[in-house]
Amino acid sequence: MSWRDRRTALALLAAAALAGCGFTPVYGPGGGGSALFGQVRAADPQTQDDFAFVRRIQDRLGPEGSRLQLDYALTVAVVPQAISTDQVATRYSLNGTASYRLVDAASGATVTEGQVSNFTSYSSVGTTIATLTGERDARERLATMLADQVVTRLLAAAPAR
Repeated sequence: MSWRDRRTALALLAAAALAGCGFTPVYGPGGGGSALFGQVRAADPQTQDDFAFVRRIQDRLGPEGSRLQLDYALTVAVVPQAISTDQVATRYSLNGTASYRLVDAASGATVTEGQVSNFTSYSSVGTTIATLTGERDARERLATMLADQVVTRLLAAAPAR
């Protein structure tokens, strides 16, 4: 048996195993992605971090719906990472946490809830404007990463249709 025949046989075996386990692609027909797309309304944003978070949620789950309510709380901590010999911080880390709860709007029942965390960093070497721009960009990246993690968890918990 040649290596091509073995490779084909292994691919067919893997496909058969996935078909037998009830695996459904999240964005495929009947997957959880279609159950959430256009159905989720995130709580109103209050801060710049919240705005970036909600924008990414809407990018991933489509326009706001009214069937499901996403409540969330973002926490961001700024931690000095690199300190020079004259005790000046030259790099900061942003450690972020997003707690979330997806609620069925009609019944008030919690569909899923959890917490995700991530981090990013920025440099404070340079002008004040460069440092502020770096921090703002890092905050937006962090909010985007947290939103992506929340969406992944929501899709994993979504019922298949």
